[in-house]
Amino acid sequence: MTILDSQRGRVLDANGGMMVRLIALGILGLGLVIVLFNSITRVGTGHVGVLTLFGRVTGETLAEGMHVINPLKTNNELSIQTQSVKESASVPSSEGLMMSLDTSLIYHLNPDRASDVFQKTGADYEDKLVEPMLRAAIREATASHTANALYTGEREMVAKQILDQLTIQLNQRGITVENVLLRDIQLPATLKASIEAKQQAEQEALAMNFRLQKETQEAQRKRIEAQGVRDFQQIVAQGISPQLLQWKGIEATEILAKSANTKVVVIGNSKNGLPLILGQ
Repeated sequence: MTILDSQRGRVLDANGGMMVRLIALGILGLGLVIVLFNSITRVGTGHVGVLTLFGRVTGETLAEGMHVINPLKTNNELSIQTQSVKESASVPSSEGLMMSLDTSLIYHLNPDRASDVFQKTGADYEDKLVEPMLRAAIREATASHTANALYTGEREMVAKQILDQLTIQLNQRGITVENVLLRDIQLPATLKASIEAKQQAEQEALAMNFRLQKETQEAQRKRIEAQGVRDFQQIVAQGISPQLLQWKGIEATEILAKSANTKVVVIGNSKNGLPLILGQ
């Protein structure tokens, strides 16, 4: 559309002005959309968001879900889920013997310390912090125990020592330690064979001691039993006298004499005359 300006004597193009305004509004709307899009951020499940502004950590953290933030800020996600680090290392025992130790560390990032960890250590805190401290704790713990003890009965003690040390060190850096597991201990073949031979000899010695103890108890039982029989015989012998035997003989003779089946009773020729032979 063309409009004539009578005062200035020139022609104005109304369509050109409208087009400029439309372009300006379009650019403004696009900018608003971009700003709005950058203002909305999302934090995934099991993560925490750490906000930075032009590379500087602001100290603000975001929980899981959708959030509206300053479009100039950047959301950096860190996992707060339980994580595991497996370490296989050759470590020395107290006597200087090298052995292979497989260890697992279970931990998670403290969400309240996420911004501090991101600022001082970075998102790769596992490589920079967790693994080196785990290796150092393993070496320090094994160096105070013998190879024989580690292979036999002190594995739980070593695991607890590593756990206690890492709990103190990593908690100070914003990482919570859940557990330490000793998966496997491999000794040199010759040392392992000697330890197993020693254990077998100890088991055989314990079995022999058990058998000896059992035989000793059985011999003691038989001695007590024999003592009881002897005491019983002594008591019975002391209770039998010649008068008692004579009285029992008289009773037997009387019973035989009254029996209807008895035809002959032979009386002994001793002064007691006790019955010796019975006949029909």
